Amino acid sequence: MEAFVMPAWAMIPFGIMLLTIAVGPLVAEHWWENNRNKLIVSMLLGVPTAIWLIVNGLAHNVEHQLIYDYVPFIILLCALFVTTGGIHLSGDIKARPAINTAFLGLGWLLASFMGTTGAAMLLIRPLLATNSQRKYTVHTVLFFIALVANCGGLLTPLGDPPLFLLYLRGAEFTWFFSMILQWVFVGIILLVLYYIFDSYYYKKEDWTNLSADSREVQPIRITGTINFIYLLGIIASVAFINPGYIPQMGEEHAPMWLKLLREIVLVSIIFLSMYTTKKKTREDNHFSWGPIIEVAVVFLGIFTTMIPAMMYLNNNAAELGLTKPWQFFYCSGALSSFLDNAPTAVAFHSLAQGLPAEVLSTIGTENVAGIPEILLQAISMGAVFFGAMTYIGNGPNFMVKSIAEESGVKMPSFFGYMIKFSLIILLPVYILMQLLFI
Repeated sequence: MEAFVMPAWAMIPFGIMLLTIAVGPLVAEHWWENNRNKLIVSMLLGVPTAIWLIVNGLAHNVEHQLIYDYVPFIILLCALFVTTGGIHLSGDIKARPAINTAFLGLGWLLASFMGTTGAAMLLIRPLLATNSQRKYTVHTVLFFIALVANCGGLLTPLGDPPLFLLYLRGAEFTWFFSMILQWVFVGIILLVLYYIFDSYYYKKEDWTNLSADSREVQPIRITGTINFIYLLGIIASVAFINPGYIPQMGEEHAPMWLKLLREIVLVSIIFLSMYTTKKKTREDNHFSWGPIIEVAVVFLGIFTTMIPAMMYLNNNAAELGLTKPWQFFYCSGALSSFLDNAPTAVAFHSLAQGLPAEVLSTIGTENVAGIPEILLQAISMGAVFFGAMTYIGNGPNFMVKSIAEESGVKMPSFFGYMIKFSLIILLPVYILMQLLFI
């Protein structure tokens, strides 16, 4: 039987899906806020795509994508969302530059282990409360988005959704630590830059603001600490419940419960967290199921429509002209800035898999997840770091922006964020990192 050749037009639903996600919040904010409307878009694009693939003999691709990629992806995000949503950090300490930098540094450290979303939601409200008496706070939120909601999540598959998808494609849990030098380089530079900026703005503050900040001090208090145990359980599940440690999970005819054993454990942790966490703790965190439902319905459409796109990129990689690691870094980064970074990482992974043998031989590094290690690093760093370039590059960005605006911080517009921050602060740091490491 002749192999099916994926036509280029089959990528159109995937393109429409990503453009809708990028443009929807900007041109139809109130309509797009409704998760039912997101589900309608996912169904209108995803169902016809799935039917077309099945009719053309690609039912196995649909099954694998939805059961063994989409389901683990959503369950992991839900587990991180529920456990971190059960940890509440309260208090109001002096908003000095060193303390603010420590806040951002802590979030940067935590992001790889509790997810960028979890770390951002845990720390953004206490950080805003700490700085509530200060006039100049916008720069703090901008650096928070960069460090905590994006760059900090590079070291494990838990840190950022694109990394978990690459983990599902064969990268070992500990492999992501191979990028620790790049993680440290970007993080330290941004923290130093933030300290310089915050010191400058601290000197500009009115004395009455600083006096009020000194008077209205409340000690830091953590509730829902049992969820740290559940968080360790999530880390252990992702690290050890996989075919590398349990070979039977990777066997073709293994029972479904064994193939999805990790997900069964994660669902159990979700129920334990919901049952053992006090209701008031989640109320203090403004916890609701809305955000994770939004991710589930949007990514249902993404995962379905991306099947033709991945196949096409894999089959036509040689014609696209991407052969160097730095090209993968900037191209995956550019798309991650304006489209969701998770499907972007998967698309470039498929592209790298389709490169001709003569091109791969010139790169000359050990293969990880089926592609040269340096390409996987470039894709991972492009997706994670460049997610901070716009408000829509990564899920937590808009959430942090909304919470900050609710607290009275006047955040820049979509393009203002880029002009005043990401293009002049982040991009030069990323370019310097690429020149040194990629």
